[in-house]
Amino acid sequence: MIVTTSFRQNNLSLANAKTYLFSALFVIGNLVLPQICHLVPDGGKIFLPIYFFTLIASYKFGLKVGLLTAIFSPLMNCLFFGMPMLSMLPVILIKSCLLAVAAAWIAQKSQSVSLLLIALTILTYQVLGGLAEWIITTDFMAAAQDFRLGLPGIIIQWMAGFGILKWMAKE
Repeated sequence: MIVTTSFRQNNLSLANAKTYLFSALFVIGNLVLPQICHLVPDGGKIFLPIYFFTLIASYKFGLKVGLLTAIFSPLMNCLFFGMPMLSMLPVILIKSCLLAVAAAWIAQKSQSVSLLLIALTILTYQVLGGLAEWIITTDFMAAAQDFRLGLPGIIIQWMAGFGILKWMAKE
């Protein structure tokens, strides 16, 4: 049995100051969480933390907040902490933007949140992002890394993302 919860996306406009406030808060989350995960050796590759708040931002607040979060999170992390490495920045930006688009679109179309919908969101950005990475790097093993090493992060995104979004649906 698939449990779904009714969900209202707050699709904010670029003229709304809340768009930039929420984006800034989600970017801060995407700055702090990777630093915590990087305390574990290969924590970034295992936990995929730079995508977590982009998922929440896009699903709950729509494409504009999602894309602002998706673009500025990797850029700020690279600028402040050197991670992702500059050579990996295009791939991370592509995956982040794919996540923002997938999450915003699925939330808008479904008007609900479920484990299945969050899994679909994550699989969409991971598969398309992996294909983009394969095209860019011409290295299939590098492109498949998120599925090989990052499975714990994918599961955390799935379960914690669902839990937070379900909780936010009640708000």
